[in-house]
Amino acid sequence: MSKPIDFYFDMMSPFSYLAHTQLPDLARKYGLTVNYLPMDIPQAKVAAGNYGPSNREVPAKIKIMLADIKRWAAHYNVPFTFPKNLTVEPWNVGVLYANDKGQSEAYVNAAYAKIWAEGCDPTDMAELSEVAKGLGWDVDEFIAYVQSNEGRTRFRKACVQAHQNGVFGAPIMMLDDQAWWGNDRFAFIEEYLKKEYSN
Repeated sequence: MSKPIDFYFDMMSPFSYLAHTQLPDLARKYGLTVNYLPMDIPQAKVAAGNYGPSNREVPAKIKIMLADIKRWAAHYNVPFTFPKNLTVEPWNVGVLYANDKGQSEAYVNAAYAKIWAEGCDPTDMAELSEVAKGLGWDVDEFIAYVQSNEGRTRFRKACVQAHQNGVFGAPIMMLDDQAWWGNDRFAFIEEYLKKEYSN
């Protein structure tokens, strides 16, 4: 069985979106898989003791950050459109449903395309329903799950587990005793994979 790279991410994170445009192919290149672990960035920051303002509350920072996101999207040759808002918990809960279905990568690709490529309104359940329909799922069952106490409780437990594993933000990729934080760490990840996982 292929060894997984743990991928901690939040659907509200544009840098997680950018990272995911690269991670699955890189993992496959070295015979690895991706273990999809959704989490909540604001909760992770507080749990780690980071009580500072969000990026959106620091105008100088958000201006440069948005420029960087656009540069990375152009570098990867992927689309980027800022979404209508960043209320995405049902989309994160949906990752757990996708994990159960064995369709994690397909779901995350489709969900990120809606949010960060098309710039949809994530609070519009019709947008999330389209993702489920495109994957051939029972749409009513899926939407009920992502809004259920069961789904939300399971997601909260996943967030607690992420913090216990040392996650303080996203994206974070973990493999063996190594951890990498950020979309801009792929050169370092590949250096490690070449060393440890090349045939």
